[in-house]
Amino acid sequence: MLFANKRVLITGGSRGIGKAIALKLGAAGAKIAIAAKTVEPHPRLEGTIHTAAAEIRNAGSPDVVPLQVDIRYEESIEAAIRATVERFGGIDILVNNASAISLTNTAQTDPKRWDLMHGINVRGTFLVSRACIPHLKEGVNPHILNLSPPLNMDPRWFAPHLAYTMSKYGMSMVVLGLAEELKPLHIAANALWPQTTIATAAVNNLLGGEALMLRSRTPGIVADAAFDILQKPSTECTGNFFIDEEVLKAAGVTDFSQYAVDPSQKLMKDLFL
Repeated sequence: MLFANKRVLITGGSRGIGKAIALKLGAAGAKIAIAAKTVEPHPRLEGTIHTAAAEIRNAGSPDVVPLQVDIRYEESIEAAIRATVERFGGIDILVNNASAISLTNTAQTDPKRWDLMHGINVRGTFLVSRACIPHLKEGVNPHILNLSPPLNMDPRWFAPHLAYTMSKYGMSMVVLGLAEELKPLHIAANALWPQTTIATAAVNNLLGGEALMLRSRTPGIVADAAFDILQKPSTECTGNFFIDEEVLKAAGVTDFSQYAVDPSQKLMKDLFL
């Protein structure tokens, strides 16, 4: 059990990639805190913090705590961290997965949507990381892992959806800064991003519907890559911008058809790559 009794906090962990990572780590013995907003069933979104917690528990996790959290607000963050530490005794791994998306150009991006993306993606990621540092520095092989892309100043990634790009790159800048800042504390900070689109609610509801879902991979590929990264020594593996497929190729995976939603379809490369 590689992650036996490891204490893990995952934001946005009630569905999609966050839940897949929680299931993978939980099955390997980790204690999981699911921090997300959804507590009641949503007509367009699968699952709640409670249904996710039940799945993770059934997968083999020794302890799971569902936490209703809105990471735009520091009081909500502090309450979640406090509840996690009281339950588990500390935190060894933080996965910053919670994110908001809107692929709109500047004229079409209203202030409310701007505030949502930057409030969750940048402010939330920064503040959750900040609140976890005192506990991570006492943790065992402590890691911060952000689901954010490699930094690339090519204008083609900014022009079509400036606000979203700025917010996701903000998450990546948190990685860049914390990796250097936290080296003396032996806390790793890395980013992970998918090579292809991933079959999640965002892809289905906002980006391309069923057609794009069929050209995507399952969240399991990102979970498997995270599983590999989070095993690595925090003193040696930090400041990296990992791509899921590259991580798994380095780990010896050769058959990626297992991750395809529909192996007969041509895969769609994800944004920022």
